[in-house]
Amino acid sequence: MPEPDIRVKLLIGKTIPRPAPYEVIDALIDLEVTQQDRDRSGFQMTFSLSKELKNFSDYWLLRKGILDPPNRIIIQVIVNVKVGVNRSFQSPILIDGIITDHQIAPSNQPGESRLIVTGEDISLMLDLEDKNETYLNLSDSKIVNKILNKYKIKYGLTLDVQDTTKYFSPNQQEQITTQQSTDLQFIQKLAIRNSFIFEIKPAKTPGTNIAYWGEEKDKVTPAQPALSMNMGAFTNVDSSISFNFNALEAIKPQASVSDEKTGASIPIQVLKSPSQALASKAAKFLRKEVLRCTNKLEKILAQKETESFASRSQENAVTATGEVDTVRYGYVLEVRQLVGVRGVGKTYGGYYYVKQVTHRIKRGEYKQSFTLKREGQGATIQMLQV
Repeated sequence: MPEPDIRVKLLIGKTIPRPAPYEVIDALIDLEVTQQDRDRSGFQMTFSLSKELKNFSDYWLLRKGILDPPNRIIIQVIVNVKVGVNRSFQSPILIDGIITDHQIAPSNQPGESRLIVTGEDISLMLDLEDKNETYLNLSDSKIVNKILNKYKIKYGLTLDVQDTTKYFSPNQQEQITTQQSTDLQFIQKLAIRNSFIFEIKPAKTPGTNIAYWGEEKDKVTPAQPALSMNMGAFTNVDSSISFNFNALEAIKPQASVSDEKTGASIPIQVLKSPSQALASKAAKFLRKEVLRCTNKLEKILAQKETESFASRSQENAVTATGEVDTVRYGYVLEVRQLVGVRGVGKTYGGYYYVKQVTHRIKRGEYKQSFTLKREGQGATIQMLQV
């Protein structure tokens, strides 16, 4: 039987989060954090509300303003679980976020009043102000660095921005880059233009984050324990894992660029997928789509955009969903990483990319719901490690 030691650490503050008071921790009933690989992550916490003995006119949690928007909150879990002879220790930060709203549900019954607090990760702070800016003679990577530097100190950002000058370094006679959106929307637009991704994720130290803008990184053989079904004592998945194979997800892009001298259209071929193969039998491209955005791009950028589009569409062909008890599983699943699936047959066994994880925590219980994906059927290896 697994021996659990799971604790939750909350830090709250206006700018620099500090350990939450005991009264806040004691009032916490449950919390839920949804981590996503591309979209913004979010959280929801439910607290029990009670009025002070000396002041029955208001609830203590509301009067102190500790959980008011837009306070910053950091949720960290410390997991030390022994399963068999193995012991797993992790202390991941589930989210570094901003409280956006709270809901009050008063009750006539003593102890049944509730405060529900919700919020999103700190990338939200880049998405609050619409701007009109012009950037002359700056490459996309220099623009991104310039924007992110405004948030660097306040949110503890370590910038990891991939240089784009090797692809294209514009001057104002060739191209003038303008921003007519929020910083987040504009950075994401520049990422798409370079076939990059943009993400802000918590670092290992509370209060620090990594802002990555660049090519999607290769997924390496996972250190995450395999999700196991129908394997007796090695089974660690509570409910059945459901698999869905959608043959229409894979879309073959048709793209071209214009020759500068003749104006002739030059087709772009998908030479390879930039993503690591996780399936031995990738889904076939049943649909085709014309990428009209590549016509005026530099050829190397058009090639990257075409290959990236094909990869993104194909990698969603197979999705898997399920739930694990963290004590039984002995590990906190991480998004943007790989995980193995065992005991479900050769067609759907093997490695998957972790797209989304929802952590549901309350006293005596820690469940993780997950969504996995890959580009087709069939494992690429014969045997998975535990």
